[in-house]
Amino acid sequence: MNVLALIIGGFLGTILRYACGQWIPAVNSFPLPTLLINLLGCLFLGWFFTVANPRKMRQDVYLGIGTGFTGAFTTFSTFAAQTVDALHTGHLLIAGVYVVSNIAGGLAMIRLGIWLGHRTKGITQTEESV
Repeated sequence: MNVLALIIGGFLGTILRYACGQWIPAVNSFPLPTLLINLLGCLFLGWFFTVANPRKMRQDVYLGIGTGFTGAFTTFSTFAAQTVDALHTGHLLIAGVYVVSNIAGGLAMIRLGIWLGHRTKGITQTEESV
């Protein structure tokens, strides 16, 4: 079941990444679609790992969402390839901004996702106790 969940999650994450990549326009030679997809993935993963309790959730669902879906939605290899391409084509400033935006932005979005996860858990726990 774990492998099937990874396949399904990976399929859905890939389709969503492709759709977002088509919908979000690139700005000049700056790879905005990949940056935004990676930042959204970090936000989601921070939130998901905060609200999902792996002891209470089925392991296949946890893996399918956390590893399959989010792993396929985000894309480190494309980020790395686009950075190298920017460097090779002489776009040093774009490469630098892109690297810093992905790393610093990713860390900030994970933190925001964790914060949102704690808020979500607080609301859920308050509603359950009413």
